[in-house]
Amino acid sequence: MNSTQRSSALHARRSMTEEERLVASATISRRILRSRVFFAARSVACYLPMADEVDPREIIARGWRANKRIFCPVMEKNGAMLFRELRPDSTLLRNKFGLWEPVDGEEIPPRRLDLVITPVVAFDRHCNRIGMGGGYFDRCFSFLRHRRSWIAPKLLGVAFACQEVAKISPNPWDIRLYAVYSDK
Repeated sequence: MNSTQRSSALHARRSMTEEERLVASATISRRILRSRVFFAARSVACYLPMADEVDPREIIARGWRANKRIFCPVMEKNGAMLFRELRPDSTLLRNKFGLWEPVDGEEIPPRRLDLVITPVVAFDRHCNRIGMGGGYFDRCFSFLRHRRSWIAPKLLGVAFACQEVAKISPNPWDIRLYAVYSDK
């Protein structure tokens, strides 16, 4: 079921025009930038987008202006994900998946992040998420699975409204999002 939902949501996202993605990304970014969780965060993890994903670069730029520390996910050869600081002058290289990553910068343990802007392929109204299928986010944030309350980090999913599905049946290892921000 999840593979069908993933394919359908990817098709919907890829069917959007560049202009539609630009407008929707701006709407999503504005909503996050006005949120209490963004305002309260000091350390924010945010991905650098692929061509058809929600573009969160305005969140990164605003974070820098607000003196927040911005970190990007970096994929390790062993399948682990870590977070490295992104600065305006950071050197970026593409990884084996074609994603941009900072080459150097301070690394931070995932538990020390306040907020994580999380890419989403499909989502439901219960904050369940389907990603690209590699399980990087679920493994990295597995410590959140047994939390009693949600203090930090808060995982905020970002997706276009066309990526919402009726219901996702999560696997036992899936980590639910704190919230999902879309353009709807």
